[in-house]
Amino acid sequence: MFREMRRKKQILSLQDSIAILNRGTSGVLAVSGDDEYPYAVPLSYVYHGSKLYFHCAKTGHKLDAIVRNNKVSFCVIDADQVVPQEYTTYFRSVIIFGRARILNDEGEKRAALETLAAKYSPNEEQGRLQEIDKLFNQTCLVEIEIDHMTGKESIELVKKRARTE
Repeated sequence: MFREMRRKKQILSLQDSIAILNRGTSGVLAVSGDDEYPYAVPLSYVYHGSKLYFHCAKTGHKLDAIVRNNKVSFCVIDADQVVPQEYTTYFRSVIIFGRARILNDEGEKRAALETLAAKYSPNEEQGRLQEIDKLFNQTCLVEIEIDHMTGKESIELVKKRARTE
């Protein structure tokens, strides 16, 4: 169903891909937007329990697109070092394909929101719980169940890693 990566030497392990998702603070969600145009939007997220979660307003372009077609992709860039003298970029990234679901159950929604908030404000439990309570009713939480994930890095980073192992 999903294409095999051509450059097999550059594939990251599942463990390395998950580490990138855990390390990342933003990614780009791609959905099938209006009039069949792709719509890609940057957003904050959390990876937890083999799923991705993000929050947004209760209405908007991305939610309309998800309701029409829940198949999405999400990309996180971990490294992006342009090396002009080599005419290349040392990159590392992960892309996932999955199905998005709007969380309507209040318990699921609160748990996902608390996990998301803890990622970005780990030492501010009291404040983040107050913020969640304040904005809970006007916030939408979306879960992406991952169907397929691949990580890839530039051949230069592959070679560098091989020299240090």
